[in-house]
Amino acid sequence: MSETTLPDRLSSDPSSEFHDADLLTRGVGVRFKGEERTNVEEYCISEGWIRVQAGKAKDRRGQPLTIKLKGPVEVYLKED
Repeated sequence: MSETTLPDRLSSDPSSEFHDADLLTRGVGVRFKGEERTNVEEYCISEGWIRVQAGKAKDRRGQPLTIKLKGPVEVYLKED
């Protein structure tokens, strides 16, 4: 199995330039402040933040509203 380096920034939004569908289908896990998070929409390791959905609110284009949380971010590939 080849070792894959995870990108510094990754988004689950297909319209984002940081979206990588192949990597997302393999499964990426995110630990934020030492806690496993499953609701992360986007992350940036070098800047130390994640974006999570803010309730059920939507913007005018129908996309979920997100909030940025700052802190230490660790990412890893999930095992099958």
